[in-house]
Amino acid sequence: MKSARISLFTALVCVTLATACATDDPNRRAKTGAAIGAIAGGVIGNQSDSKNGKYVGVVVGALTGAAVGNYMDKQQRKLEQRLANERRNQQIAITRVDEETLRLDVRSEASFDVNSATIQSNFRDSLNTMSEVIGEYDQTAVHVIGHTDSTGSQSYNQQLSEKRATAVTRYLSRTGVDRKRMRFSGRGETRPLDVNTTSSGRSRNRRVEIYLKTIVKGRENEAFRAPI
Repeated sequence: MKSARISLFTALVCVTLATACATDDPNRRAKTGAAIGAIAGGVIGNQSDSKNGKYVGVVVGALTGAAVGNYMDKQQRKLEQRLANERRNQQIAITRVDEETLRLDVRSEASFDVNSATIQSNFRDSLNTMSEVIGEYDQTAVHVIGHTDSTGSQSYNQQLSEKRATAVTRYLSRTGVDRKRMRFSGRGETRPLDVNTTSSGRSRNRRVEIYLKTIVKGRENEAFRAPI
């Protein structure tokens, strides 16, 4: 199988070089480099192993250097534009964690009822929008993390946070996001944003976070490691 892929790669390169290097094409050098890079990225992606969290797909390794920041800038702008109403109503906050990572914080009131892992009907519209944008930017790993307040036992809260993260992941998958790009987990009550002694504090602590991490060439697996 591996030799077959290498042979296919060689054949594609030959065809691409023959096409891109036509003597009457003033842009032949740029086209040749771009074509070989794209084909190589595809072969590397398809040879990746899906075990142990490794990613499989032709998009692996497609982003390098300055392309990463530009890619995430565009993705952030698109999400901010498409989720403008939710941001204005403070239902969803979008934060640039670093050059390669975006975080979407979804308040509990906008997503789930208290003690429930059933997605609210209004939240589905927001998830549909997220799914469309995330689907466009397919060189991104998606991490869905559930959180709760401290009401109830630790084991109950852990299970509830996991169920909420699972529900969001399944919904995004059903609406078009490749399941292989997604990871989900629950943090229970262990990562509060506020105190749990007030209703407003507990409300802040009940939330879902969606991290979008760029898949970078040479560091593909880093994108699939859970955020701290």
